[in-house]
Amino acid sequence: IKSFKFLFCLFMFSFGIVSPGAPAASVPAADNSLVWGPGLEANIVLPVRFFYIQAVDGSGKNLTTSPGEKTFEVKIVSPSEPFTRIWIQVLDRQDGSFLVRYRMYATYTDLHIHVLLQDKHVAKSPFILKGPVYHEGCLCPQPVGSVWEAHMRCPQSFAQIDRDLSLYTTVDPDLNAQEIPQRFGQRQSLCHYTVKDNKVYVKTFGEHVGFRIFMDAILLSLTRKVRLPDVEFFVNLGDWPLEKRKPTEKLHPIFSWCGSNNTRDIVMPTYDLTESVLETMGRVSLDMMSVQANTGPPWAEKNATAFWRGRDSRQERLELVKLSRAHPDVIDAAFTNFFFFKHDESLYGPLVKHVSFFDFFKYKYQINIDGTVAAYRLPYLLAGDSVVFKQDSGYYEHFYKELRPWEHYIPVRADLGDLLEKIQWARDHDDEAKTIALAGQRFARSQLMGDSIFCYYFKLFEAYAKLQVTEPKIRKGMELVEQPADDLFPCACHRTTVKDEL
Repeated sequence: IKSFKFLFCLFMFSFGIVSPGAPAASVPAADNSLVWGPGLEANIVLPVRFFYIQAVDGSGKNLTTSPGEKTFEVKIVSPSEPFTRIWIQVLDRQDGSFLVRYRMYATYTDLHIHVLLQDKHVAKSPFILKGPVYHEGCLCPQPVGSVWEAHMRCPQSFAQIDRDLSLYTTVDPDLNAQEIPQRFGQRQSLCHYTVKDNKVYVKTFGEHVGFRIFMDAILLSLTRKVRLPDVEFFVNLGDWPLEKRKPTEKLHPIFSWCGSNNTRDIVMPTYDLTESVLETMGRVSLDMMSVQANTGPPWAEKNATAFWRGRDSRQERLELVKLSRAHPDVIDAAFTNFFFFKHDESLYGPLVKHVSFFDFFKYKYQINIDGTVAAYRLPYLLAGDSVVFKQDSGYYEHFYKELRPWEHYIPVRADLGDLLEKIQWARDHDDEAKTIALAGQRFARSQLMGDSIFCYYFKLFEAYAKLQVTEPKIRKGMELVEQPADDLFPCACHRTTVKDEL
């Protein structure tokens, strides 16, 4: 009997059904395991669709460690197509769950998603998406915004949008078109956008307007998916928010990627997070999905040192490196690039080589310090399973005010004066620190994925459009932002008129 048990365990390990070290009881059962997520619904169109698998054993208990990277196999086919142009990745989140992502390069009449465990269908597999199932490049907007929102399961509202727009009882596109370029157009880099009949038009002001590519891209992607309301607005392409007037003075609405306590800009998801959503499984390697499969060793095996790498874009970063020199057993911080304080390179150097972001998670404690404005790496740090030490800051991204100190992250004074003390607290309270790390991870997984980012942009434009008291116009000097050509895999849009939808 003992030799049979040994051979059985060897068989299980060999085929990746259970990983070495995992108890034999922790074997996933196909019938009990769970499969869910937006990627199983035809009406949710994203650059990269995704869904989840939770491994559950025969007794109905969720696995909490990985049963093996190749435990589940996913196949996506269209019965009407002999060859489906779909790239699939099954990402092992190392906690008993898997994130499956797939990018479609063509549109299909329907899709069958097979989730298999040792050739046995998992849960309700195959999942059938009755089409047409549109790919990212397909220009086929849902004519009714409320229908699109319902399909996407967008929240009723976003608190940050409500806060930002509460300063404006009305918005006058005609007045803004005159006054904002006069006030900001000479010294700042701006884009003036009008969305009219679901087409995007733009005029740029200022010298450094290269970052308009990110705003162009999200607007084009949105208008391929849903009909936007006619709306006219200005986007700040620089780092720093612009509107510094008090709420009692005449405010100009400026959309920015970063907000601050001293300004009144209307905040959008950062260009970095926006691009990572649009280019997942494309030209970016760091995105909210890839992080989830690269969170480093288990908590107990992580290095109990606080880690930071970056460039010299703020005085406090110099102080952090100085602290690291004085306490190398507590903090590992170094610069990978000098630009702002080049004259101090001899004091704070030498420069070190870049470290893969995924290797950050070899360390239990991640330090998040502002750069020129908010450090845009925070979403990715939260998505790992290390605990984040976040510097108190006057700058914020669109989601910061939903984060709670000591629940999602450990707060640190702006001057870093209590950083050593906070790290020592985390070392002395390991279970509590781990709990905070996992709460931050849950927040990132639920609030900062691609579907949430699309919902945020849509709700922002929708709410802003309702404030307009004059008709948005295609102004003199504006040019049409063309949709990218989709000649290789053109799609036929079945949507014709709003009446048909209603």
